[in-house]
Parts: sequence; C-alpha cells; structure tokens
Amino acid sequence: MLPFRRALRHLAALLLATAVATVPAATAHAASGTAAAPSTGWNDYACKPSAAHPRPVVLVHGTFGNSVDNWLTLAPYLESRGYCVFSLDYGQLPGVPVFNGLGPIDESAGQLSAFVDKVLAATGAAKADLVGHSQGGMMPRYYLKFLGGAAKVNALVGVAPDSHGTTLSGLTHLLPYFPGASDLLSAATPGLADQIAGSAFLTRLNAGGDTVPGVHYTVIATRYDEVATPWRTQYLTGSDVRNVLLQDLCPLDLSEHVAIGTTDRIAFHEVANALDPAHATATTCASVFS
Repeated sequence: MLPFRRALRHLAALLLATAVATVPAATAHAASGTAAAPSTGWNDYACKPSAAHPRPVVLVHGTFGNSVDNWLTLAPYLESRGYCVFSLDYGQLPGVPVFNGLGPIDESAGQLSAFVDKVLAATGAAKADLVGHSQGGMMPRYYLKFLGGAAKVNALVGVAPDSHGTTLSGLTHLLPYFPGASDLLSAATPGLADQIAGSAFLTRLNAGGDTVPGVHYTVIATRYDEVATPWRTQYLTGSDVRNVLLQDLCPLDLSEHVAIGTTDRIAFHEVANALDPAHATATTCASVFS
C-alpha cells in the first residue's frame, strides 16, 4: 500500500508541475481573446495606483537576471490584479549584456534607490512595495538600512532571498583550496563574492539585526532550493517578519530556486497576500489556478 501511495504522490506532483507551467500560458491566451480594457502597469509611468492598491510594486531581479526575463509571469500576474508594476535593471558590468546583478551590491542598492524615487515621482505615491527574487530579495535590505529606503518602502517580499548569504550547496567551502579564487571572484564579479556566506558585505548588512522598523517583511522559501543554501538561512528575524515555506502551503510543490521566482503561481499567490494582507486568502495547491 505504501508504494502505491508514494506513486500517487509523485503523480500529483507531476500534475501540479504541469499546471504551474501551463496555466500562465493558457491565461495569457484567454486574455488576448477578450475585449478587456487595455492593461497598464508594467513599467508604464502613466499608471496611477488605485485606492485598492495605493502603492506601486517594484520588482527586483536576481543574479544573472534582468528587468524582463525574471518577471515574464509575475509582472502580468500582479498587473492583472490592479497593481502598477515596475522593474529595473541593476548591477550591470561593463561589456556584459543581459546578465545583470553582478556588480557590487552596495552600488546596486544605490541604483534601486534612484529607481524607487523615479517610480514614486511618476505615480505620486508616498511609498512603494518591493518584491525581489534571490539577490533581489536581499539587496533591498541594504537600501532600507543604509540609504534611507525605510521611509519610502512599505513592504519587502523576498522570494528565495539569500538573506544571510549562500554556500551554493557547499561549493563555496571549496574556495580556500584554490589559491587566488576568492580574489578573482571578487575582482571579476563582486556581486557574486558579496553573496558568499560570511562576506564583508553580508557581515555589515546583518549586523545589528535583519530588519528596520516601519517595513513589513515576508520571505517565501522552498526546501528544494539549490542556490540560496542552506534554505533556512533565507529566513529573517525581526518583529515584523513572516517567514513562509512553500511546501507548508502545498506539499506537492517541487519548485527550486529559479522556478519559485519565475513561474510558480502558488508562490505568486503568497506574494499577492503579502502585498495586500487585509484581503489575503489561503494559499494552497489549488492556488496554481487562481
């Protein structure tokens, strides 16, 4: 009987994964065939926040990502729910197109600061909400803590953020065995070096506490994360923090580091809950169809 139940569990997980991949495409196709009003919001600077969603949402991509590819599913998901949605590129290296998030993270936080100011000026909103994937869920904390961002941000939602750095499933422990490797990494891709657990950047970021007063924090993690590891180090500690494990919401969800931030509608439902907690609804496996 036990093997039979295990087989059913694997089948259910497979069906869920298929739904996660196909529902966004089906939804987009259906929307294109309707006479709905033109959508606005994703980097549309004419978009004005509504009374229901008074704050613009700024999406912050992860390492090697950019303002488009990281958000092909989440941006329309939020836009269709009435949000003004914006995304930026940050951490560019000279001569490296498309793949961003590789520059020094403190400088990337400065780019985020300028972008948030631009969005607030365009929308007329007093504060923004930030949603970030991977480095994009961790880097904004520098902006909040050291660059005055706490006065301009209501909430930070981190999806698989490397809040306390990463071991890359233990690979970073091998760096001391390769003389010069750490220096080369720091020189060539400082944004990567800054994310290694124990780095000078992370030591400064997390000194004195993970959070700052006045900002609502949410972390959404997956136990199958192979990049921001160990996955429990993604969690934050503070008085206004909600740490969520994806598999507590849906045990069948097998999303790893990339999928949770780019295609997983169960995670996206929880993002929407974090952005509008007053109207939150239960996130379950069925949220893939929401």
